Amino acid sequence: MKKYLFRISLISSMGISYIIAMILFVMYQLAESLRSYVYGLNRLSLQEFIPGLIMWSFFVSIILVYPIVLTGYHIILLYLEANKHLLKPFIRFDQVAIWYGLILEFLYLTEGKYVTDSDWSVQLKNLEMHTPIFSEAAPTIVFIFTIGIAGYFYLRVRPLKKIPPLMAIISMSAMYLWVIEVLVFTVQVFKGDLSGDKWLDLYLLVYPVCIICIVARTVISKVHEWQEYEMERTKIQSNPLLNFADKILSNSKLWPIYAIIFMFPLLGIIIGISSVIFGQAPDSVIKAWTETADWTLSLKEAPQNIEYDEHYLCTVAAGGHKKIVKPIRKGIRHGHEVIVNRQLCIANAFEQILEEKTPRFHKLVRGIYDRYGFPIARLIKSKWIADIIYIMMKPLEWIFLMVIYMSDVHPENRIATQYMGKMIYINCTVSGKLL
Repeated sequence: MKKYLFRISLISSMGISYIIAMILFVMYQLAESLRSYVYGLNRLSLQEFIPGLIMWSFFVSIILVYPIVLTGYHIILLYLEANKHLLKPFIRFDQVAIWYGLILEFLYLTEGKYVTDSDWSVQLKNLEMHTPIFSEAAPTIVFIFTIGIAGYFYLRVRPLKKIPPLMAIISMSAMYLWVIEVLVFTVQVFKGDLSGDKWLDLYLLVYPVCIICIVARTVISKVHEWQEYEMERTKIQSNPLLNFADKILSNSKLWPIYAIIFMFPLLGIIIGISSVIFGQAPDSVIKAWTETADWTLSLKEAPQNIEYDEHYLCTVAAGGHKKIVKPIRKGIRHGHEVIVNRQLCIANAFEQILEEKTPRFHKLVRGIYDRYGFPIARLIKSKWIADIIYIMMKPLEWIFLMVIYMSDVHPENRIATQYMGKMIYINCTVSGKLL
């Protein structure tokens, strides 16, 4: 066990993560058992503890613990490479950090922070947030990311014997741009507010740390490798111009500095290619971050989000696609603006009549709906599902409408006045008449 845990490998990193997660689970259950002693809660039985330990530790390890462990491994690898103690490139660690870390960060932003792909001008609902990257400038950002990844693979996969020094420098420049882009994105989404449950935003710092370690380790390894590699320079030295260029490029210790210099013309080339292929503006690199709302570098002011109660099926259904659910106006519910369609107004008018005519029956219906409707409504996470709910509730809508027309003298007036908010009447008189 010691042999596998303390060697630098993916298996050891996963094993350590799982052990840490198990320890956290045991500590959590211990704290819960102490609370159960105080508050009289049920203690966790042994039969429940073992499956919970296995499953809970697994999910916690891959989602919360492993990113931290992986970051620690990359810091150790960078230290060993800087001191020439690293014999292997550990490309697998790099791939896990690049792609798995990217997936986790995407899931955290979309599922945890409710980030959408909508630009700043689009009105969102509830806790949704606009995209941190301006959609029209996104191709340039993706292109830079791709070039950076390509530069990394070029240096890592291709033997240094077959890499011209100038191409090595250009690849390093591409990786520098990649690092800068990751850092700018992190600055954009990480606001530094760690109050409440926002402390989880610290996980947004894991990815850039890993990428910096990967790029730095790659550059250092190639510098060390070049110093140990002897080139045949007989033909080069016979040409004065080539000899001068060789003296400059052959000094591998200066490659990182040369890469910084080449980074700027490379960025210009990337922007030029993006403008030709993707139709991007020259300032798309800047607009990608500033033409946004809700974020650190944003310069735009987005319209206020519309809020609707996600506990109610009809309310959620009103948030589907406009061509299907046919929203008619904005309304007021619990002091917040909500999207209102005719189905929602009819359902609320029906409940209003039910409460007026048969209060006991209304209480029973409301109790059943609150018990079973709430869990179903929480599953509605997309406009397509909202559309399906809207269509499924059409028969009920017709029944509600029939009851309203059979019970009310002015049924359409009742329907039209739903979700209008509190009416404020001001007594003003002109010529003795009330306005």
